[in-house]
Amino acid sequence: MTVSPASLQSLDLDPAFALHRGGKLEVRSTVPVRDTGDLSLAYTPGVARVCTAIAENPELATDYTWVSNVVAVVTDGTAVLGLGDIGPAAAMPVMEGKALLFKEFGKIDAVPISLDCTDVDQIVETVVRLAPSFGGINLEDISAPRCFEIESRLRERLDIPVFHDDQHGTAIVVLAALQNAARLTGRSLADLRAVVAGAGASGVAVSRILINAGIGDIAVADSKGILYPGRGGMNPVKEALARDSNKAGFTGSAEQALAGADVFIGLSGATVSEEAIASMAPDAIVFALSNPTPEIDPAVAARYARVVATGRSDYPNQINNVLAFPGVFRGALDVRATDITENMKVAAANALAEVVGDDLSEEYVIPSPFDPRVVPAVSEAVARQAREDGVARR
Repeated sequence: MTVSPASLQSLDLDPAFALHRGGKLEVRSTVPVRDTGDLSLAYTPGVARVCTAIAENPELATDYTWVSNVVAVVTDGTAVLGLGDIGPAAAMPVMEGKALLFKEFGKIDAVPISLDCTDVDQIVETVVRLAPSFGGINLEDISAPRCFEIESRLRERLDIPVFHDDQHGTAIVVLAALQNAARLTGRSLADLRAVVAGAGASGVAVSRILINAGIGDIAVADSKGILYPGRGGMNPVKEALARDSNKAGFTGSAEQALAGADVFIGLSGATVSEEAIASMAPDAIVFALSNPTPEIDPAVAARYARVVATGRSDYPNQINNVLAFPGVFRGALDVRATDITENMKVAAANALAEVVGDDLSEEYVIPSPFDPRVVPAVSEAVARQAREDGVARR
């Protein structure tokens, strides 16, 4: 369909369209090309000396090309924000936005890449072939359960960080916020029983990081109810999570499991009733994270919960992935890490939680993305943990 000039002008009346016209990124040179001397160094013949040295020692590419500070932001457009499977072209504004955030918050160059394929083998092979151009791979908006296999296979085949932000970025920020919410209410993670609504990419990753961090118990629900061993309608990822969660043995709905629970984490796009939130334990913690509409109105949740967080910027305690991925990649790239380990993710969460410090309150369990302390704290913790885990090359 051809879009008329008049239609484009009409679209540009919307400030979001006006901002996006022409895209949000550009490539700029870092060295001048003023004369033939500059040209001979930046390109031929001087570049040949650098190429020859890299051919003899490939690790020099991290010192003499942009690779050490550039990340590929890769999607197939199948799970974009709250929009779902909108395809690779429509996903590009989001990928550009992610690349913009990498640059603004982490001082990392990022290239948005939308792939016109959804087959797992094709995506893996394509990214593997692109990998020599990048220092890290950020997978974005790829639907579950394919995203789990894609990330796992890429981590096996590549010696650079591979990070599915929808999973691990969300998990890091949730863990940090929950640690602080527990501290505010005089409890530890081990004291908490949580219910997670949603067993997609973010729901599984959040549950996994909380289990690894020592939460007392956690029950995870999909559209068919709580996961438990032997329940039908589960993929292998959910079956594995069912074995490692739900010590209490719940078999009903998420709302039923909320009776007496300490924590609700919503990552499903569904709704939860006021009655279910009211049935939670005293000093309840509610993270209603679906966007743009939380699982329950935050004002309603606040009638019963001590701490309420959402994914939105117009309420306190925004759980925003931008608190995690710039610092995680900054730290990993700085030490030339070969992987992002589970310990590195927990270290990132701990550092993020510590930024709040003594300013902790019901409306401040997680810092703002614009807090200048966030990225340095997270990156330093990640780099330090990478060295301890033996995945740092520098």
